[in-house]
Amino acid sequence: MNFTGLDLPEREGKPRSKGLTVLIDNGVPEGLFRDTINSAAAYIDFVKFGWGTSVVSTNLEKKIDILNENKIEYFFGGTLFEKFLSQNKADRYNDYCRRFGCRHVEISNGTLPIPNKEKATYIREFAKEFTVFSEVGHKDSTVSASSSEWLESIAEDLEAGAARVITEARESGTSGICRADGELRLDIVDEILSSGIPLERIVFEAPTKTMQTAFIKLAGPDANLANIPFSDAIALETLRLGLRSDTFFIFD
Repeated sequence: MNFTGLDLPEREGKPRSKGLTVLIDNGVPEGLFRDTINSAAAYIDFVKFGWGTSVVSTNLEKKIDILNENKIEYFFGGTLFEKFLSQNKADRYNDYCRRFGCRHVEISNGTLPIPNKEKATYIREFAKEFTVFSEVGHKDSTVSASSSEWLESIAEDLEAGAARVITEARESGTSGICRADGELRLDIVDEILSSGIPLERIVFEAPTKTMQTAFIKLAGPDANLANIPFSDAIALETLRLGLRSDTFFIFD
């Protein structure tokens, strides 16, 4: 809540339908995890346990308890789904998510080369029990799809039952919706923004301040942003509110 008297962008309180912040846990120590969540819970909507870190994290259940205490949702990275799928064990992934009380799952094909239509069949199946976040885009920066292909995949995923679609950028911001040098593919972003798809159903991966700033400038302070490092939870909120030099003048 704004007690300053400053004119700042209005931000929904939690649970938010837009302006979501999704942190990525790449295996941060439990103490850092706890401190970040406890100090910034008001600004964190989801935590994604990146790729397959949940399999080797010995403190996963403790971290989930911290999230539950702070009413923050969580899910596992789509790469883990793809690993199960590569061994024809998608049903075991369902069991795995259920075991840890997940209410959300990420379904992707960024590493495993399956057609988007096949991915959509898994979205339909998992949507019967979970809220599905699908992901569009390849993790290999040498694989480049056209903006129209991106839009077709996004529409197909939403039609299949995905609640939201995440645009791939990896935790490094060097693939998917970015080029290998980190340059944002504005052709794809422009296609999404002009498509008529409600922006609250799109989540842009934005692991760097440069990307976070770009999406806020292009889509507004209520852009849904994911793959946010644990160190950026508070800093991102100041970007959203125009309290940092990078976005200082765009909300006056």
